[in-house]
Amino acid sequence: MSILRLILIIVFLALIIFISIPIQFFCNVIGFKVKKLYPLLFYRMIKIITGININFDSTKLNKNLASEKENLLKLRKFIEKNFEYVGKDFSKKVREIYYDKKSKKTIYGTTTKKEREDLIEEGIDLISVPWIEKDN
Repeated sequence: MSILRLILIIVFLALIIFISIPIQFFCNVIGFKVKKLYPLLFYRMIKIITGININFDSTKLNKNLASEKENLLKLRKFIEKNFEYVGKDFSKKVREIYYDKKSKKTIYGTTTKKEREDLIEEGIDLISVPWIEKDN
């Protein structure tokens, strides 16, 4: 890509942004919703200028998010079924298990950032799991 073409692209994109801000403001003032239209026009202009095709498919993104949420819910169910919940006593209980080499208990619970840092400093490996609400 030549330097001249690159400079033209940057100038054109800056011009688009400069012009689109008042348009966006005006549309918001009169109540016209341009949230879906605005990105599509921007991506179309990028394709015209650069030849790069940017696909903006929100349905695919929503399907991926739903799939990830379902996987996290399955993980939560597995943990709740197979691990013992110790609540806020997690750091105390995990130390008991860690230093008692005979114990093979699996637990889960909550800890503060400071307690977590102390456990890691002691050499205790922890895994944080995003806890998705069941009714979410």
